[in-house]
Amino acid sequence: MLKVSASPSFNRVAKKIHARDKKILDEAIKAILQNPQLGDEKKGDLAGVFVYKFKLNGQETLLAYELQPHKSAPTEALLLAVGPHENFYAGLKR
Repeated sequence: MLKVSASPSFNRVAKKIHARDKKILDEAIKAILQNPQLGDEKKGDLAGVFVYKFKLNGQETLLAYELQPHKSAPTEALLLAVGPHENFYAGLKR
């Protein structure tokens, strides 16, 4: 199983999520840990970043993560960001 770590920006957003919604987020993280290639790998500026889509309160939510040290043999999943699609990729590039 992969080790999980989170970026400060992920922690800032995850801290504000309601307790019942946090359970759904935890399920999404568990799904990623069981199958690290589950998310869609991005190209271009976001090469190496995977994005997993799931429903949170009926709204599509995106979870961005990187596999480290390498995507073919990962030992750690670094959670980068979580949120709705609106401005998600623009914030992720920053």
